[in-house]
Amino acid sequence: MNELRTDRLLIRRWRESDLAPWAAMNADPQVREHLGGILTRERSDASVARYEAAIERRGYGWLAVEVRESGEFVGFVGLDDVEEQARVSGVEIGWRLTRSAWGRGYATEAARAVLAYGFDALALPEILAVTIAANLRSQAVMRRLGMTHDRAEDFDDPEGGRSVVFRLRRADHAV
Repeated sequence: MNELRTDRLLIRRWRESDLAPWAAMNADPQVREHLGGILTRERSDASVARYEAAIERRGYGWLAVEVRESGEFVGFVGLDDVEEQARVSGVEIGWRLTRSAWGRGYATEAARAVLAYGFDALALPEILAVTIAANLRSQAVMRRLGMTHDRAEDFDDPEGGRSVVFRLRRADHAV
């Protein structure tokens, strides 16, 4: 999983030039509203190192998103194994974009490409998405992707409040 292309986006491995805009994004309280607070530059940079190591180890993970026309870094999208201590299991899709990229359909466009990769190239039987109940923007993207809210799997996270779980099975995925 080195690169995916959509009509407007390039989904790719991380570059050194992504670190400053990624750190700025992680220092934005609105971007981090549902994610446990802002990150320092050091923690932001360390996250990219972890993402790259995971991609090297597994072949998939969190990738940078850039607008093809301008080359502007606008966030990340990708797949990750759900953490072992989580109350759900499987492979999770996720995304995070700069505020300037909100409302343009980039999250849905990028996530569609990642879902196709997960189902077609990785042959995953199912992909899930988890967010806190208050994050209605992410839930709207999940619904646009054809994901279904699995209320039986919702759980209370001591750090983030009520979490909601959405799922999409490969058999139900339409590209």
